[in-house]
Order: sequence, then structure tokens, then C-alpha cells
Amino acid sequence: MAENESERMEKAAPATEEAAEAASKAEAASKAETGGQEKPKKGWKREVFEWVMVFVVAGVIAFVVRTFLFVPVMVDGESMLNTLQDHEYLIATKYDYLLGDPERFDVVICHYPGRMRAGLLGIGQMQEDFVKRVVGLPGETIELRDGELYVNGEFVEQDFARTESTADFGPYTVPEGHYFVMGDNRDRSNDSRNPEVGALERSQIIGHVQYIIYPLDNMRRIDE
Repeated sequence: MAENESERMEKAAPATEEAAEAASKAEAASKAETGGQEKPKKGWKREVFEWVMVFVVAGVIAFVVRTFLFVPVMVDGESMLNTLQDHEYLIATKYDYLLGDPERFDVVICHYPGRMRAGLLGIGQMQEDFVKRVVGLPGETIELRDGELYVNGEFVEQDFARTESTADFGPYTVPEGHYFVMGDNRDRSNDSRNPEVGALERSQIIGHVQYIIYPLDNMRRIDE
């Protein structure tokens, strides 16, 4: 038994020596490639700089996306029933209106004159977002009769899930370069019918709402 064990140790020894020799050669080759020097470690200043650049690039990408492509919005209130429900989350596209203009019955994100809210993290102020539907285009005369829409005296079918209303309004002529917006829940909406809001300038319409993305079990495209 002792002899067999001795033989196994003798056989294992050369293999171990060969492995060590191979590792030594590999290390020597690696040093030769790098000029015999180990790769220098990054200093803490360089690491901090790299992390700062990561956040800067991420911020720039977020700014570009929010300014020119998409903006997420939460519905706050019941003014767009039955099309939109309170606390639903929406995606509004901005690129639609970079080259074109809003069309009748587009659901849009818009700003009202003088309406501000607290900025990000409570710092400063920014314009408050509202979700409404474009009803009147520049130069048109808008009127509601028992809740039904008339444009330039002609009846216009409102083929979307609005809340029933018998509201009257107008006639009102939309100024050139402006758009008349209303909520689908006409009796519970603060919109262009209010003189303090009025028809909105083109620059006050900032996005075209097309998708509801939350709650997940109710994801859908607007007016489908």
C-alpha cells in the first residue's frame, strides 16, 4: 500500500510542476505585452468623473426624450370621463406636432395661461399640464346646443366616449392661431369656455395623447 501511494505522489508531482511552469510562462507573456508593468488602477477622481458623466448623459437623453419625443402624464380629476379615468397614466407624443398641427378631436396635453405648479423636487415652478380635447380650430365658430357640437353652424358628430351633457355655449369664434379645447365631461371641466382660460395659442398645446399605459389591465389606445 505504501509503495502504491508513493508512486501516485511521484506521478502527481510532475503534473503540478508542469502547471506551475505554464502559469509562469503565461504571466511572463502578459508582462511582455504590457511592457512588464501592471495595469494602473483608476484614481478616485477619475471614477467620480466617470460617474458624473454617466448622470450627465442620462440627463441629456431624458431631456431630449421629454422635449421632443414623449411625455408621461397622470390624469388628475374627472374632466375627461368617459374617455379617461382619474389616476390613469398616459403617454403623449410630441413629434406629431413638430411638423404638423392639432386636428379636431385630438386629445392633447396643454398649458393654461398663468397656471403653474411646483417644479421637480419642489424646486421653482413649472407650467401645469392639462388633458383636454381639441374641439375648435383657428377661425371656426364653435357652439354647443344641448350638449351637441356645431361648427360654423353645422352639426358635427362627437364620436367618442364623452359624458352626457345638455350644456349650451356660444357661438364663439376661435381667433387665428388658437385652438378651442374642452373636456369630455362637459359639466365638470374647466376649459376654453372659461374666459380665464379661453382659446389656447398653438404653443400652449405640447403633446398628443395616444396611449393609456396604466393600469396595466386597461392599457389601450385612445378612442379605441
